[in-house]
Amino acid sequence: MPNFIDRRLNPKDKSLGNRQRFLKRAREELKRAIKDQVKSDKIVDVDAAHGVPMPTRGAGEPTFRPSFGSGKRQHVLPGNRDYSAGDRLTKPEGGAGGTGQGAGRGESEDEFHFILSREEVLDLFFEDLELPDMVKLNLKETVTFKPHRVGFTTAGTPTNINIARTMRNSFGRRIALQRPSEKQIRTVADEIAILELERPISAQSNIRLRALREELTLLEKRRKRISYVDPVDVRFNRFERQPVPNANAVMFCLMDVSASMGEREKDLAKRFFVLLHLFLKRRYKRIDIIFIRHTDEAREVDEETFFYSKQSGGTVVSTALEEMLRIIDERYPADLWNIYAAQASDGDNTSGDSDRCAALLRQEVMRLCQYYAYVEIIDERETEIFGSTDNGTSLWRAYRTVDGEIPNFQMARIARPANIYPVFRKLFTRQAAVRARS
Repeated sequence: MPNFIDRRLNPKDKSLGNRQRFLKRAREELKRAIKDQVKSDKIVDVDAAHGVPMPTRGAGEPTFRPSFGSGKRQHVLPGNRDYSAGDRLTKPEGGAGGTGQGAGRGESEDEFHFILSREEVLDLFFEDLELPDMVKLNLKETVTFKPHRVGFTTAGTPTNINIARTMRNSFGRRIALQRPSEKQIRTVADEIAILELERPISAQSNIRLRALREELTLLEKRRKRISYVDPVDVRFNRFERQPVPNANAVMFCLMDVSASMGEREKDLAKRFFVLLHLFLKRRYKRIDIIFIRHTDEAREVDEETFFYSKQSGGTVVSTALEEMLRIIDERYPADLWNIYAAQASDGDNTSGDSDRCAALLRQEVMRLCQYYAYVEIIDERETEIFGSTDNGTSLWRAYRTVDGEIPNFQMARIARPANIYPVFRKLFTRQAAVRARS
């Protein structure tokens, strides 16, 4: 029975198999540690490698040791010159010679740090999350197919015949079967013609002429029997239709920058936008980010201006939606781009404009968007007052009507940094995806 030894090196000379087994065994602990770090650290740090403190429980490797209660063993014990039976030995100072699990009281979580790569962190972070409206997204990604060459086949349409491969097969078959060539037949025919021109024809030439005619007959029969191109020689280019994913996505970030949106509100909004961008980045190769800020007027700006530039004025939210529609019409057609939008606001809006915002969402915006998330940033004291009811600002109440009609529209409230991750999970859990499918 053959024995196979795999001597291939693991990446960076590390034991990849052992690493994967450890991740599987300690998965729940790693997920808990990553969630704790997300709540305490900046969200922008999620997209990087992490050192995760691991407790000693569950981290030990299985080992073999002899059973002292059974089995047959022989021991060879060394002697000594310093001690006799009954002597008492002093305990070494500083814990030397001990085999304990380590110093400290109680269970320690700092026994060692396990370094997770960026991809492993994101896999744990997004493990139970899924983009909503998955059916629509999958259909959009697989409706376009492109043929790809995948070798040759013996059946196909005449337009797909590979001439070079067919003629190569034909040439090899004719050589193997020794099919007479045109040159051979012409040589024999020319010699016959020369002999027939002799006058008078000698007996020796007559015998030679009969032999050449028989040879020519055999050559022609063999040539007809072995075709120049046989059906077994024909090869066709083989194509397979492979889906061409729509690798382009655009993410619109809309935010109110009026005086009511302070640094706290902007910081919470930025954290949510970054988290959404990380989530989309795992699905698309190219993501364009469009920042639209508004007071009573809306305009497209860069990221630095979007988050840090100060601006005064009233609040007309519909101007941001109109600016978004204009940009989509000019640069991001919905048939070529997956469009996502995230809006952050404290809920303030000009009287009467909230209904216009809801109408724009129903009639135009949501027909183009894969997903639209509205996050309303409220004061911490308002959490217990409003909760998840319909009370609150006019914009919140208007958007609640859209939330009830359109499945790929979601909304939530954020009061503190610790709320961002639970709200994100609420917006993008599988329950939201199931709701979008129904």
